[in-house]
Amino acid sequence: MALSRKLVQQRSSVFGSRSMSWWRSVEPAPKDPILGVTEAFLADPSPDKVNVGVGAYRDDNGKPVVLECVREAERRIAGNLNMEYLPMGGSVKKVEETLKLAYGENSEHIKDKRIAAVQALSGTGACRLFADFQKRFRPESQIYIPVPTWANHHNIWRDAHVPQKTFHYYHPETKGLDFAGLVDDIKNAPNGSFFLLHACAHNPTGVDPSEEQWKEISKLIKEKGHFPFFDMAYQGFASGDPERDAKAIRIFLEDGHLIGIAQSYAKNMGLYGQRVGCLSMLCEDEKQAVAVKSQLQMLARPMYSNPPVHGALIVSTILGDQELKTLWLKEVKGMADRIIGMRTALRENLEKLGSPLSWEHITNQIGMFCYSGMTPEQVDRLTNEFHIYMTRNGRISMAGVTTGNVGYLANAIHEVTKST
Repeated sequence: MALSRKLVQQRSSVFGSRSMSWWRSVEPAPKDPILGVTEAFLADPSPDKVNVGVGAYRDDNGKPVVLECVREAERRIAGNLNMEYLPMGGSVKKVEETLKLAYGENSEHIKDKRIAAVQALSGTGACRLFADFQKRFRPESQIYIPVPTWANHHNIWRDAHVPQKTFHYYHPETKGLDFAGLVDDIKNAPNGSFFLLHACAHNPTGVDPSEEQWKEISKLIKEKGHFPFFDMAYQGFASGDPERDAKAIRIFLEDGHLIGIAQSYAKNMGLYGQRVGCLSMLCEDEKQAVAVKSQLQMLARPMYSNPPVHGALIVSTILGDQELKTLWLKEVKGMADRIIGMRTALRENLEKLGSPLSWEHITNQIGMFCYSGMTPEQVDRLTNEFHIYMTRNGRISMAGVTTGNVGYLANAIHEVTKST
């Protein structure tokens, strides 16, 4: 009996030590650079502090905004529906309305049922679904990602085990598009490569190709047999006009490309926490679209099974009602106009201070972010001396700029850049 008890104790000791060692090799993950900026901002007791790092819209008082069309949609759907699962592909109505935004209200591709589309967990989830689809069905292909890009793009395709290459996009000296480098990289990429493109309001630079440049990019990608995948997180939010912001998509469609699109309602409807997005892929015919959609749903099944319902109901209610859609178009234009106005104000304040530098790029760029051209050391000075918080690559979130702080921000930028 004593021997038996001793064996049990020994076994318990072995198993206990083994379980204690299971996670000893796990190191803390590096902090997200953007979330780290917000943490530092919140910990700063200074009354003068300014946060221009966060990638979410704020009003002119620096407060989060819930659109009136969203509030009204919530009032209409409250208590009217049950909490049952959506299909794996999501809300049919929400997906239909989302495709109209991207492909056009009267798109022949929608009528011909050539688009495979599923509701996704915002733009991030749409990109991840596509990355996994690419890995499963085109494992030999690599994805070309612009330099720079939204940092999470690299994480998404890396974790899907898709080989990555980069292509030139931003020109540091001109603070504009490196069109020559971009064209060369498209030409030199192996035929049949995948290219990740920002449809509008490029993150983080705010630099978009012109319409003529998009036409040339489309032509070259078609000649090389590349597959264009668009991340469109800012439709409507960039210029205030969803049709204008979808121009790149429409150019590629007119040129006969098969394309993929990740869409999100985080920015243009302020539905950040609802995680409402869509992944769509234009296929050769209806039969192919049915097959592709079935495979996208099977990829989603072990990830999260079904997308959430509430945000999808908000979107479908707004876009499916002409009165609410008109209100949304008015409100999204108001957000875009405020951002554009803050760009003008920041540039004018810097020029009035007698800055020796050119700040034309502030108003030439578009969307939520301004790629200022400031160095990491200059950004550190902004934080340490003026309590202004942004990512160290010099990216300014224009949503954090207000009539109340634009003068202070301009003065601080002038102080750290005037000796450049």
